[in-house]
Amino acid sequence: MSDASRVLLGLGGCVDYELKLTAGVLEELVASYGIGFAELGSAGPVASERDLVVSILGYVARGGGGEHYVASAPALESFADRFPHRQTLGGTSVRAGILMDRLGIPSTWHLVSVNDTVRRLAPASTAYFSSSSEDTTYPHLIVQYDKGLRVAVGDVVIEAPFPNRLIYVNDPANDTMVLDSTLGERLGQAEVFLISGFNAMRDKELLDRRLAELREHMRQLPSSAVTYFEDAAYHEPSFSGRVREALLDRIDIYGLNEDELQSYLDRSVDLLSVRETVAALADVRTLIPAPTLVLHTKYWALAVGDEASAYASALDMGTVMAATRYVHGDAFTESDVAALRTRPRRRSAVEFAAALEARLGASVRCIPGFSLDVANPTTVGLGDTFVGGFLSALAKDA
Repeated sequence: MSDASRVLLGLGGCVDYELKLTAGVLEELVASYGIGFAELGSAGPVASERDLVVSILGYVARGGGGEHYVASAPALESFADRFPHRQTLGGTSVRAGILMDRLGIPSTWHLVSVNDTVRRLAPASTAYFSSSSEDTTYPHLIVQYDKGLRVAVGDVVIEAPFPNRLIYVNDPANDTMVLDSTLGERLGQAEVFLISGFNAMRDKELLDRRLAELREHMRQLPSSAVTYFEDAAYHEPSFSGRVREALLDRIDIYGLNEDELQSYLDRSVDLLSVRETVAALADVRTLIPAPTLVLHTKYWALAVGDEASAYASALDMGTVMAATRYVHGDAFTESDVAALRTRPRRRSAVEFAAALEARLGASVRCIPGFSLDVANPTTVGLGDTFVGGFLSALAKDA
């Protein structure tokens, strides 16, 4: 068995156009499109560049993150061309694999689209296979913004209370999520399997077929393998339940972030309130009764379930690596990771974690995040990096 075959990461990847928002360009777009502040609360479909700007400004105003399907691929290109941007490889599985490569753990990727950018940027340690018979490129727009970004929208100035990232997608390859015929055979050699990517699908019948196909492939997984499912913002929100219904009995660890948590609960949650978080965990565990639920947020990361304590080191590794990316972006070194580990943890998160564990006992393990004051943080790929760090700890133990 090759080292890369031990960790199989799926199910789709992409090329990202990464950019950071600036007030000047946004204010020019607000003026040219005649956008008013009252429009920012709407959550309609994104079918044009104007819709895209309205959607982005709505998120900036509340410091939120999210992912959306965009009906107009040219709108993505047009908006990206207004800002300096760079091409990177994206998708939860791909970013997790890139991080794992940095930690010396090779992996195999299941892709649905390959092109020269993938061939150029994929790590040398990585093996990948694709269900696509020809090269395709469907860039995802990844928008970052900093805390304190101020944008005038008519007579109102909005200011971002937190830094965050947004994802806008028009990607037929991930929309159809064709599974490679060799997936099951490859899963027969896997010790760790990551499932992500169904959130981009928009056809109910096709989704159901793909889920049934995946279950058939997963029959070849060794009984000792660990399956980790990472949630995401579904382009068709109702599909999240279909995915859970089809896969929950095959999932060992179910991961999600605070945006997904609050979307499922349809309420905001004070993530530093033990009372509100305990109630949120009870409600989301009813909705998602996986053996272990992992929740990663800007303040802390936790595991809840009978085996929660077994994942303490994985939670910590995920937290460390996400914080390192937040501070240093892609250009971090081993010494940067070592220095990050010496930083103090956020005091409010330390107090919260202790109180939560005292309240819920052995069923929860909570790792506080770091106290980070960074002028130009990286907000793209933090959840993916957390997953990569978490899985690296599992792979070392496997």
